[in-house]
Amino acid sequence: MDNITELIERLSHEEDAVRKMAVFKLQSNIGDPSFAEVFISQGGLLKLRNLALTASGNTLAYSLTSFSRLLELDKGWEYVNQELIGRVVELIVTHPLVNILRGAMSILVSIVSHPHSSNRTSQPPQVPQSFTFHHGFNPQMSTPGPFGFRALRPAIAAHPQFLEMLVSRLSSADHALCANSLQLINSLMRDAITNEADNEWPRFIKRLQDLGVIKAVFILMQSSALQDLAHPLLEFQALTKVLLRKWRDVKVDLEKKEHRIALKGLHLASAPNKSSQDAKASGSKRHHPEKWRRLGFETESPAWEFGDVGFLGMMDFTDFVRKHEDGFQKVILEQVAKPSEQRCPIARASLAITNILFQQFEVDKSELDDAKAYQILESRTNFERAFRPLLLQWSRLHTASLWAFFRLWKETSATSDDFDKVYELMRVLIHKVVGLAPRTKEVQDVEDEIAEFDFQSLRNLQMELLEQSYESVWGSHLRQVRDELKIEALQFVKEQRIRCLLRGEWFPINTDGEGRSGRKTRGGDDGATTHTELRETHRETKKSSTDPYLNWRFVKLSHNRRYLHYTDFEAESAVSPNLDDLTEKIDLSTVSSVVSNVIPASARSSSSTTTLTQTGTNPNHLPPSRMSSTKITIHGYPIDATPETAKEVVLLTLNPHNHSMASEWLDGLLMLLNQQPITAETAKLVNVVTGYGLKIRLLNVRYTENRYESDGHGGNGPEMPGRTGVDDDYYYDLFV
Repeated sequence: MDNITELIERLSHEEDAVRKMAVFKLQSNIGDPSFAEVFISQGGLLKLRNLALTASGNTLAYSLTSFSRLLELDKGWEYVNQELIGRVVELIVTHPLVNILRGAMSILVSIVSHPHSSNRTSQPPQVPQSFTFHHGFNPQMSTPGPFGFRALRPAIAAHPQFLEMLVSRLSSADHALCANSLQLINSLMRDAITNEADNEWPRFIKRLQDLGVIKAVFILMQSSALQDLAHPLLEFQALTKVLLRKWRDVKVDLEKKEHRIALKGLHLASAPNKSSQDAKASGSKRHHPEKWRRLGFETESPAWEFGDVGFLGMMDFTDFVRKHEDGFQKVILEQVAKPSEQRCPIARASLAITNILFQQFEVDKSELDDAKAYQILESRTNFERAFRPLLLQWSRLHTASLWAFFRLWKETSATSDDFDKVYELMRVLIHKVVGLAPRTKEVQDVEDEIAEFDFQSLRNLQMELLEQSYESVWGSHLRQVRDELKIEALQFVKEQRIRCLLRGEWFPINTDGEGRSGRKTRGGDDGATTHTELRETHRETKKSSTDPYLNWRFVKLSHNRRYLHYTDFEAESAVSPNLDDLTEKIDLSTVSSVVSNVIPASARSSSSTTTLTQTGTNPNHLPPSRMSSTKITIHGYPIDATPETAKEVVLLTLNPHNHSMASEWLDGLLMLLNQQPITAETAKLVNVVTGYGLKIRLLNVRYTENRYESDGHGGNGPEMPGRTGVDDDYYYDLFV
């Protein structure tokens, strides 16, 4: 107690050094509520206030810091008056020392944020706990005295450069000063939004924006000093959402003068005279019958169409028109020249973009939800997820997205019935480019990416996101459906591959190291004979197959799918031979394996010409272009061989023209033997069929929306046939 009394006496000592040391000790102890109670009860507050009004240098800095800490304890308000406020405002405007500016700004933050009611039993303001802690007041306690922005107005009137200086402090190299400046700006904004009249707060916000507060905060959000400024920056982000919600909640009302002026400005900016030459030539002064629909509204009473986005939608649209008036007029003229159903509704598109951005940034989240982010920040992690600097570039994002909407409308040849489809594509585009953008991504890069994103990539991304959303909701059910569809797709592809074999195909005979009938030359090894040589009933065919003029082999699967028929010919003919013309055949029950150097799906990503283990690697190390990559070899056992003497031999060799044919025949043969397909082409086809089946189930696409849209039926399906002249036993099969 004696120490406090002595300290108070030194606050009014004649020597500045003594006062400076006393107030220096005071600033480190005044935050203790019990110390503060004794300090005030012994008259120390009056002396501290006098120092704040008259001192200079470090003595003044310590005095301001001590006074601000008292206010944070909700004490000392009886000594806050216009004289003190005027002194603090003057210091902020004129004083260069950082330590003095910090204390001065802290005092103003407490004053602006002080509760507005002297009734202690009244409902406290709904302010997140994290905000109130950093603003330095307890919403459960309130006392009479100056409060809010209005308490600063007389002092600001005497120093009109106050706001400009305050914003300029945001670019200071001292992070603590930046934080204090932004805290004060936040306090002023919150008070103006909460307590000012409807026609006052927009003016104040616009003035701050004109002074460059958005640009300054955007730079801070992308800077490396984010951790030091985390709390005030996150609060500014939350206040930006409050502003957007407040503008959204203002209904467009033509009874209000500013709303009528804004809407009229849209009409005049569209250059209505350029598209109404007939009316001008006739001298008619009547309004164009499509005055507002020409701009892309649905009706001639546009006010109600702003219902979902309110005056925020009006602001976005007028801002776009004001900054791109020539482009706006050009788009209007282009659309007017088209049939009504093909016109892009410009106004509806603008309002839709506003709505998408509103949802993308989760503007409807309450401040209490945003305050949870403070818990994340306490760990000094997840900064990238918490901060959304692109939110501050709302206008530029809206403009870039609206141009992208026009481009997508044109690229997709959309009509009025397709508006919702283009809307969903834009939602995906904005989520991809804006929603997933890292914190440090420049807004110019975002604009360029929005402008350059191609339609096909966007459509693929939309389907991926759709699958992911269903995956997250239905999880195991969706996986089960996918597995079932894959089995169905595999059966479908199997049938397609086998039908290629049933159709038959011509294969060139490779003369390098190959017998004409498929016999492989092995330096006189008679054990490596073909199935043809083991059948005496076909000796003549074998002899003829060695004729040097026989260069083609036709191979075809029998209708019962049990035999593979083939014969060698001199030349390929346009008409495929019948089964009766094919003198050789292989019983598929004797086939032991089918091997090939066709690249399998598992090795497709490799750049090497990897082959199956049965065929080995390239022995001559030839480049891929110099070696056959599509040879298929069928191995098996002679029909008349006994189990004791059975020896696997080459039954037939095929040399397909290309990889596609090789894939069909190799996997077709494997599937006939109840083995799994191995080529990349077949795997891709199975995945495509599975994917389309899954998408059709997810989208619940009807045949009228998919099969017939491109056939000139307008998406309404084929014309239903009548039953005139048809008896009761006849029916129509509409699906092939």
